[in-house]
Amino acid sequence: MADFNNTNLADFSGVWVFCEQRQGELQPTVLELISEARKLADDMGTEVCGLLLGGKGVGEKMAKELGAYGADKVLVCESDLLDTYTTDAYAKVLCDTVMAKKPEILLIAATNIGRDLGPRCAARLHTGLTADCTHLDVDVEKYAAFLQDASTLPQAQIDALNREDRNLKMTRPAFGGHLMATRFRPQMATVRPGVLKKGEYNEAKANAVVVEPVAFELSEADIKTKVLEVVKEAKELVDLTGAEVVVSVGRGISKDVETGIKLAEELAGLFGGVVGGSRAAIDSGWLSADHQVGQTGKTVHPKLYVALGISGAIQHKAGMQDSELIIAVNKDETAPIFEIADYGITGDLFKVVPLMIDAIKDKVTTASWKMVYSSSDSEFDTLWDQMVADCNGLDANSIIEWRLADLENAKQIRDSL
Repeated sequence: MADFNNTNLADFSGVWVFCEQRQGELQPTVLELISEARKLADDMGTEVCGLLLGGKGVGEKMAKELGAYGADKVLVCESDLLDTYTTDAYAKVLCDTVMAKKPEILLIAATNIGRDLGPRCAARLHTGLTADCTHLDVDVEKYAAFLQDASTLPQAQIDALNREDRNLKMTRPAFGGHLMATRFRPQMATVRPGVLKKGEYNEAKANAVVVEPVAFELSEADIKTKVLEVVKEAKELVDLTGAEVVVSVGRGISKDVETGIKLAEELAGLFGGVVGGSRAAIDSGWLSADHQVGQTGKTVHPKLYVALGISGAIQHKAGMQDSELIIAVNKDETAPIFEIADYGITGDLFKVVPLMIDAIKDKVTTASWKMVYSSSDSEFDTLWDQMVADCNGLDANSIIEWRLADLENAKQIRDSL
């Protein structure tokens, strides 16, 4: 540590991503971070480097995928002592590598492992860490545009930003608003899963990625905690951050919790989506904690977010306000959720949601039978496109899985007639 000078900014370059893997599988958020790192690096004119720690053979298995989403280079630290995550081992190897190679930016996913590893490494490196970030920028003009849309800062303060500032601007939610922070080298941030978008897979970049083994020192004496066994929880947790459609319930289902959840599940099922919940629903024991959306739960940005009986406290809005389309159903016409909803329905969710479900089923079923009796491929394709448009332009692959029920393949049925 004595040789590590983090005040000489000219010594630092590159955007690094800690590539979290568990039992040989990359965590989904890593590809989101690599994609975002690519954008930052392009603005800075530097390279993206993935830092991959794990057991023997981990680099060969994962490097190509990291390259496909934007990594120029993958630094691989392989050891049997890194096969299973321990704080001591991972913190030592990560910090030693950072001190040797001096990245300008280091991004870590705000998973359970990331929230354990990030602060410890920041303390060892004597640098700052902005936790639970939801937005990252280097280019000041892009940052200013973001602030105009997403913050409550006065325009005069935004206009006064130093246009020459090339520090990383890290934004995190705070009581429904945002805090902006900049740090020195390496600039470290943990980023909430699901808030950044994964880029497109690029085969050429996958084949061009450089894999660089890293020499490091690590012994059993460095590890004070021994993992005896890793036991997976039998229960399958809901994937809120990866869902394209989320239907969430709140305190409004209290008069009939079982029916309220069933309605949410049915509505979500039509879209191939999942059920979420507000903190009130979780604290009441109606749904397990993995369903929670909000500042103390998961941050989501699906194509469609449906809020049923959720008032819209600022903590909940902080976790879903960036959804592409928001539909809210609430009996209280003054509920704050309507302030950010694209479509709002004032009414009893127990009456409104069944009508929504019936309308969607009718749309898809009618379109399906028309496709069965279409006279040509072009007519079939036209009807398909119309069904997609009628259903708010959602992903066609999701729609076909909704409610074709007995018509698993309408075109095959048509051709067999």
